[in-house]
Amino acid sequence: MSDGVISGPLFMLMLGIGVMCWFMLRPKGERSLAQRSTDWGMGALGVIVALGIWGDLQDRQSPVQAVVGDGARIEVPRASDGHYHLIIGVNGTPVEFLVDTGASSVVLSDRDARRAGIDVDNLAFTGFANTANGTVRTADVWVDELALGGVSVRNFPVSVNGGEMDFSLLGMEYLETFDRIEISGGQLVLER
Repeated sequence: MSDGVISGPLFMLMLGIGVMCWFMLRPKGERSLAQRSTDWGMGALGVIVALGIWGDLQDRQSPVQAVVGDGARIEVPRASDGHYHLIIGVNGTPVEFLVDTGASSVVLSDRDARRAGIDVDNLAFTGFANTANGTVRTADVWVDELALGGVSVRNFPVSVNGGEMDFSLLGMEYLETFDRIEISGGQLVLER
């Protein structure tokens, strides 16, 4: 099995149900040393399952961004992965972005581009981008709208990444639409 299957929530849930069934269906009464040892082992496995599910939920939960006032100030807590994530409407579709001050442009993953109504199959992937994982092909497009905190930026240039990406990237081209960007005390603050 791959690591994703072993640590996946469904696998952990099934394992947890198995441990619960063990304790509910085991014979009652006097228990031998081997049976008590097995009970302790199953109990320990139950604790591991509970911690695994809790950790998995913590890793998947994104911090909530706060819009202050009329959208002039956005506050984003640092996520458990150490990065800042923003939910931005792309053509009316909420997309989770990883804030990447090392990226110059906004880069949409294939999945997010499709969700936002971009016809990825008919794009010309003529550009190249150098990433930590090597060189990838990109296609430049314009989106009708990027909306965050009630403030929209219209007709904005983005790139669609032809490679694998976990998150779309929010680069400096969009971040520079704000008057002030500050990272302090585990929080990203954007002000217009």
